[in-house]
Amino acid sequence: MKFTKMHGLGNDFIVVYGERELPAGAADLAVRLCNRYFGIGADGLVYILPSERADFRMRIINSDGSEAEQCGNAIRCVAKYVYDNGLTDKTELTIETLGAGVQPLVLQTEGGNVSQVTVDMGEPILSGLDVPTTIDANPVIGQSVEVDGRSFKFTAVSMGNPHCVIYVDDAVGFELAAWGPKLEKHPLFPRKINVEFAKVNSRSQVDMRVWERGAGPTLACGTGACATLVSSVLNGLTDRKAVISLAGGDLQIEWKEENNRVYMTGPAAMVFKGTVQ
Repeated sequence: MKFTKMHGLGNDFIVVYGERELPAGAADLAVRLCNRYFGIGADGLVYILPSERADFRMRIINSDGSEAEQCGNAIRCVAKYVYDNGLTDKTELTIETLGAGVQPLVLQTEGGNVSQVTVDMGEPILSGLDVPTTIDANPVIGQSVEVDGRSFKFTAVSMGNPHCVIYVDDAVGFELAAWGPKLEKHPLFPRKINVEFAKVNSRSQVDMRVWERGAGPTLACGTGACATLVSSVLNGLTDRKAVISLAGGDLQIEWKEENNRVYMTGPAAMVFKGTVQ
């Protein structure tokens, strides 16, 4: 199988093109290939497939074999892959995903290759039962979740996949490994959840670290950055446009008031190509 290793701000993927549908053994393959000691190593396995509704279709399998509905960093990698490899000459295209339907993208090119991608991430879902959580509120703001005797206040947002955003005094130094997995699998979140720990530094800049559902700690999460911006606006902490600073770099996020849609701008990079049995 031919593959391309790519990343968006360090959130890395094994990208595969050429299948007509998601292979039956994709989950087991993702677990094997994403292993950083015995495989290629990645946060997820991404398939670029044909679409009847859009220019291309993306399916992403997490490193634990579960399927993600959406991934903001992966969709930028897919956009770069299809353009850089001559599969499209469009700089405005659409990609179909499980969680957000058809998503428009605008590509910025440099030297004939894609350098930045702006993705229309759609409208945030704020109803607690739809995120989903077990809380019947719209929106879910300042709700408490308790794990191991510690209580956290969170805001719930879905960007096609579920997120809970928690504000802390120090996001950069926060103990992700201690609290991330416990919150991910908490009974309040029936389909598990991505957990963002955020520190607002100004109206236009937020530090964020993420524990991703099905992957653990990653260097970046595009949907998580979007959820963090939406949460910060809802809590009156930031403007509608801000830089979300992740371990792997910065994403520009804007939640436009006129159409209620969230836009994410950031880079994507190709690391290497290879073949695996």
